[in-house]
Amino acid sequence: MDAQKEALQRIISTLANKNDEIQNFIDTLNHTLKGVQANSSNVIAELDEEFDGLYSILDEMKESMTNSIKQEQAHKTQELQNQLSQCSNALENSEELLEYAARSLDVKDPEEFSKAARQIKDRVTMASAFRISLKPKVSDNMTHLMVDFSQERQMLQALKFLPVPKAPEIDTAECLVADNTVTIAWRMPEEDKKIDHFALEYRKTNFDGLPRVKDERCWELIDYIKGTEYTLSGLKFDSKYMNFRVRACNKAVAGEYSDPITLETKALVFNLDGTSSHLNLKVEDSYVEWDPTGGKSQENKIKGKENKGRSGTPSPKRTSVTRSPLIRGSRDRFTGESYTVLGDTTIESGQHYWEVRAQKDCKSYSMGVAYKNMGKFDQLGKTNTSWCIHVNNWLQTTFSAKHNNKAKALDMPVPDRIGVYCDFDGGQLTFYNASSKQLLYTFKTKFTQPLLPGFMVWCGGLTVSTGLQVPSAVKTLQKSENGLSGSSSSLTNITQ
Repeated sequence: MDAQKEALQRIISTLANKNDEIQNFIDTLNHTLKGVQANSSNVIAELDEEFDGLYSILDEMKESMTNSIKQEQAHKTQELQNQLSQCSNALENSEELLEYAARSLDVKDPEEFSKAARQIKDRVTMASAFRISLKPKVSDNMTHLMVDFSQERQMLQALKFLPVPKAPEIDTAECLVADNTVTIAWRMPEEDKKIDHFALEYRKTNFDGLPRVKDERCWELIDYIKGTEYTLSGLKFDSKYMNFRVRACNKAVAGEYSDPITLETKALVFNLDGTSSHLNLKVEDSYVEWDPTGGKSQENKIKGKENKGRSGTPSPKRTSVTRSPLIRGSRDRFTGESYTVLGDTTIESGQHYWEVRAQKDCKSYSMGVAYKNMGKFDQLGKTNTSWCIHVNNWLQTTFSAKHNNKAKALDMPVPDRIGVYCDFDGGQLTFYNASSKQLLYTFKTKFTQPLLPGFMVWCGGLTVSTGLQVPSAVKTLQKSENGLSGSSSSLTNITQ
């Protein structure tokens, strides 16, 4: 009985779900039906508007051409009427003279006849009938104002709806990934003069190859691109790849998307590990600031006042990794004057680059790399397992490269932003002026263990920028430097 009841409940649940699906589909169909009606009305209205525009142009042209015919008609009519009037007057005068001459023939008196004959001769000489042209000044031909619209009629008969543009083809050979910018270039498979613009979509992904349907990232759109290439700049490469696709649009419709392409955009991405930094450092994902209170007020809210040692801080405890700046998973990881915080991602191979910017009033700071086994009292550059450059702004500014407790003074201004280049396999750590790419210092060694980015700060703060490719300028400098002796001979150390 219970089994039958349970089976019936499953059937009822399945049927209810199916009913919901059908109802949702009915709602979708009704919505689509309304959309068809509304969109049909819209395109009919646009069609009316387009044809009204054509009619308007034709009406204007007809009126203009009709006016030309009427002006020609008026001109010819005026010329012919003037000529007709002149001929009528000449004929009237000539008939009057002819009548006078006929009467003169009957004059008997020789003297009067002679006088009349002289008058008739003089009048004939001056008669307008002998001076006017008997050829029409204008013809009645109007055929030069006739039209033949057979070609235009063919064009009008060829009017049709706008075609859907074909999908563009992305030219992978012309696509470029460099300096955290990506340039995408494409072409149309055939010429299409109706295309108004292109739309480019992209998204970050950690998967190579074709885009995945269930990828968690949404496509981002850049619309109204007039050319056939576009450059995305200022990107943070926090994923290994980016997908791209593009489609062509005319006034009415967008075509299908191109076949998507995937370009490699991986770069080193790390955050500062606030769970194991010195207690006097306040750490966020990419920012560290010296905190003279030692975080006591924050820690006490969470831990209370238990387990206090000589420094007034709770005894060390390891906890699970978390990036919360309020909870220190291993607060004895660094102590004493080792105001250190490490990155949370190891470097075990490859070439990597990141940048560091110090606050203007920061009194002392270091940046570099270290092995994971760095001791809790160790300071960057004072051990044979760490390499760094150090800036001291206390009393007077000093700028130096440090390793194995040896320092080499750097005779150059301290940049606002410093780039760190690490070639693990090539055994090289190089620092640059991040703006000008001026070489500051190079360590050459052999790294035998995984490295972590390392930072020290006292009285101030540092901001770290990651997700950066090795800049093209740095690659160029590396090629030229590899053929020269390094500037780090006094601190070079081959670690075994």
